Amino acid sequence: MTETVAIVDYGSGNLRSAEKALARAAHEAKLSSTIIVTDKCDVIAKADRIVLPGVGAFGDCRRGLMAIEGLADTIEEAVLEAGKPFLGICVGMHLMAHEGHEHGIHEGMGWIDGTVERMEPNDPALKIPHMGWNDLMLTDAGAKHPVCSGIQAGDHAYFVHSYHMALTTGDALLGYAEHGGQVTAIVGRDNMVGTQFHPEKSQAVGLRLLSAFLEWKP
Repeated sequence: MTETVAIVDYGSGNLRSAEKALARAAHEAKLSSTIIVTDKCDVIAKADRIVLPGVGAFGDCRRGLMAIEGLADTIEEAVLEAGKPFLGICVGMHLMAHEGHEHGIHEGMGWIDGTVERMEPNDPALKIPHMGWNDLMLTDAGAKHPVCSGIQAGDHAYFVHSYHMALTTGDALLGYAEHGGQVTAIVGRDNMVGTQFHPEKSQAVGLRLLSAFLEWKP
């Protein structure tokens, strides 16, 4: 059975890179998946899985999402009501939080208990933005999560960000990295997951995570 994966186009994100990475992940996992980049609400509503990428500032991405009539409601209905698997990438993950505190206070989707805050490394020698390869570590919950099944402690993933998700509780934390303190790297609950790093740029580790997402049956 062929599944459709909708990558949401709201004017932000590495859409083509994500499209190519998901197509390759599906091929390597021998899955029959159709990957579509779209801003059409009817297409997203009919899709089996939804991916929300994001690059830039929280507020800009939020405005881009809200600028397309019905798009935010369509995603919410598909994820919260229909229970379709959802993956947020970078700022797409940030938008899952209650609020973003980048250049003001901006409302998020409120799916994950937390806020998006500027990173403040405890070592002044460490640069912001946090850019490049970093080790991933999994929590106990992450080690058991199907989407993290292809990740081992110490695997490298590619990060580019100045803000990260500060979780209210640790319930949703699946993975983290260290950059002058703990940095939220993977979150998840129910049928939704999010990554701070870019799986489409993280080579073998990213492809394994994407394959696991495409196979995931929450």
